[in-house]
Amino acid sequence: MRLSESVKSISYLKANAADLVNQINKNQNTLIITQNGEAKVVVQDIKLYEKTQETLAMLKLLAMTSEENPNAKGIKETFGDIRKELKKKSQ
Repeated sequence: MRLSESVKSISYLKANAADLVNQINKNQNTLIITQNGEAKVVVQDIKLYEKTQETLAMLKLLAMTSEENPNAKGIKETFGDIRKELKKKSQ
């Protein structure tokens, strides 16, 4: 969905809530809701939201590791280690 198509007014949301929820879930996208012409709320597919939260958690862990331990591995090495662990778990 294009950004221009993902911005809807709150009155549009009220009138088409069920259809919009189905569309958002089907396409796993995000919808921006406006009120009085200003962006106020983001409506997002739950799976996409969960992926975003997991990504943020991973980035926070990486930031904490490098902040707490100045001798910690570089980011490339850390991501390499994470990839190896994920491959082991998926096998």
